[in-house]
Amino acid sequence: MIKRAFGNTGMQFSAIGLGTWKMETDERGSVTALRRGIEEGANHIDTAETYGRGEVERIVGKAVRGIRDKVYLVSKVLPAHASYADTLTACERSLKNLGTDHLDVYLLHWREEEVPLEETFRAFDKLQRDGKIRAFGVSNFDLKDLLAAVRAAGPDRIACNQVLYHLEERSIEADVLPWCAEHGIAVTAYSPLGKGSLPAAPALKEIAARLNATPAQVALGFLIRRKNVFAIPKSSDSVRTAENMRAADLKLTKRDFEQLEKAFPAAKKAALPMA
Repeated sequence: MIKRAFGNTGMQFSAIGLGTWKMETDERGSVTALRRGIEEGANHIDTAETYGRGEVERIVGKAVRGIRDKVYLVSKVLPAHASYADTLTACERSLKNLGTDHLDVYLLHWREEEVPLEETFRAFDKLQRDGKIRAFGVSNFDLKDLLAAVRAAGPDRIACNQVLYHLEERSIEADVLPWCAEHGIAVTAYSPLGKGSLPAAPALKEIAARLNATPAQVALGFLIRRKNVFAIPKSSDSVRTAENMRAADLKLTKRDFEQLEKAFPAAKKAALPMA
């Protein structure tokens, strides 16, 4: 499994990690799948307080019990809980659910204007000073929101931006992705396999057959070609999870990338503003 610098945190995350959205529907299968992913080299598990109203965090806690030191845990606070006091309370609740004394990265799940970013980041600062979180970042932030986040938090404080990114949704390549790369911010791709239609795409099937791989592995390999991008596919099936993890070992050629670029054209790049 490829491991690479996660933004400016000093932590080395696996290029492919483990997403957990909707895992509450199959607790036993999810715990087994998460354990299998870790065995295959994933050290990055992403969750959130809103997933199953805390139930998914508890599932993750069961999966990492006894092996907490082998993984990096990322969770997210809802905007509705993003005030200073509520962020502190939400983090404590997530820590209890996960059965750990700290989060490696804590994210604001998305931005809403009601609570100033400065207030949320002030809470993140306290949590960091108290050893409850090691780093913090954001999720679902467009470039305008990222600029506001950097102004509010200060330079070199935002560890990552977690966003929707897959072959059929490449809009972040126009501005968010290059801007994050330029400023040392990791990009975590959630739903990296889209809505389930990608494996049937002719281009993916053709390349997968040529490489003796699965279409999903090809789709993941395309995303993590950039050194600041991490993908977090979710599966409660341990066999599928193992397949996803092995995508990091896939060697896509220039011809493969060109074929995928043609089949899944990206949005035009925009000029990058200053932070």
